[in-house]
Amino acid sequence: MSAAAQEADGALGVHWTVVGGTAEVVLDRPARLNTLDPPALDALRVAFGELAATEGLRGVLLRGEGRAFCAGRDISGVDPTTDDAEAFLRDLVHPVLDAIRAVPVPVVAAVQGAALGIGLGLLGAADVVYAARSAKVGSPFARIGAVLDSGGHALLVDRLGPHRAMDLIVTGELLDGEEAARVGLVSRVVPDDELLPRCRELLATLAAGPTRSFVESKRIVAALRERRGLDDALLDAEARAQGAAAGTADYAEGFTAFQQKRPPTFTGR
Repeated sequence: MSAAAQEADGALGVHWTVVGGTAEVVLDRPARLNTLDPPALDALRVAFGELAATEGLRGVLLRGEGRAFCAGRDISGVDPTTDDAEAFLRDLVHPVLDAIRAVPVPVVAAVQGAALGIGLGLLGAADVVYAARSAKVGSPFARIGAVLDSGGHALLVDRLGPHRAMDLIVTGELLDGEEAARVGLVSRVVPDDELLPRCRELLATLAAGPTRSFVESKRIVAALRERRGLDDALLDAEARAQGAAAGTADYAEGFTAFQQKRPPTFTGR
């Protein structure tokens, strides 16, 4: 494949390049920790949709600029009293996760800093995940009165078991790169300054490897993952649960407290 460079929409904080049979998709909103709003999610879906149809592609790297991989949804301008959280997940987030999984060749995620909420979902949709030691992976939703989404329930239960999964969900505790690798949430942990070089080295290995066999293995792994619980029904259940949570007083309080940078006061209603 000849060298090419394209943008889903650089102005929206997502851009991508294809060079020599490998691609890099970059979340580029570092000032907002690469949080994703509707335009950015749509741009990300377009990027992976285009890559799925790219002839000669042999590997994809998904990464974020700055201090974080992806700190989740950008809720800075969201009004929690009118937020349609179910539609947000169903119409914007789920198509992105589907688009990543639809890329036939391996997708590698490079995770530094925060990988939360949608960021955890992006991590789960990738095929190989390298994490920096500084990574912070998990579900902080208990802090804002929301429900873990983006496939996070299946990912945590599958890798950690139901007891540890619920522990992380209710406490909002985040795992660093070392712990995330130990429990299998990521493939391996690397020193912070080696993350991008190591991921690009892996991408070069993919480009020089037997692409067809990798494609076949990815298809088999995807089928096994669905048997273990991560499928459309689970995503739909999370979206419905998030929609129900969005109608509660705690959801409104959690969002408002986050936006006002103060601790929330939950009432259980």
